Amino acid sequence: LTLLLDWDAGTLTPPRTLLWLALSAALFAVLLPPKVTAGPGWLAVRSPLRRRTIRTDALVAVRQYDGISSHLVLRDAFGDRLELDSRVLVANPLLWHEVDTGVRRSVALGTLRQGTDVLRRLGHEIDDETARSALRASGIS
Repeated sequence: LTLLLDWDAGTLTPPRTLLWLALSAALFAVLLPPKVTAGPGWLAVRSPLRRRTIRTDALVAVRQYDGISSHLVLRDAFGDRLELDSRVLVANPLLWHEVDTGVRRSVALGTLRQGTDVLRRLGHEIDDETARSALRASGIS
């Protein structure tokens, strides 16, 4: 849009064209939400710049940081680290199911040493939201 406005005003030059294109690309990269995927034993977050993957069946620690945007930091036994907005898991119960299955395996194997209370609270929050959504959809609530 800025490129068209600049062209309409008659002030568009090659350096200004590059400037507008660079600013548009930067804005796109910032505003594009990361894509979160999960499978048996893994969780991945892909942004425009990089992809991070951890093994959920070999988690070592889970921390939750509160603030403007509450997010989880997950670490696995292989040294990989992943940051994830907890609202993504609340909004997608199937994604949470994959993560929870891996977490249960980590607990059973004894690798998860920190963060079980965080995951328990998050699980309760997700279950509550799923129940509320089901009640709203059925017209009961």
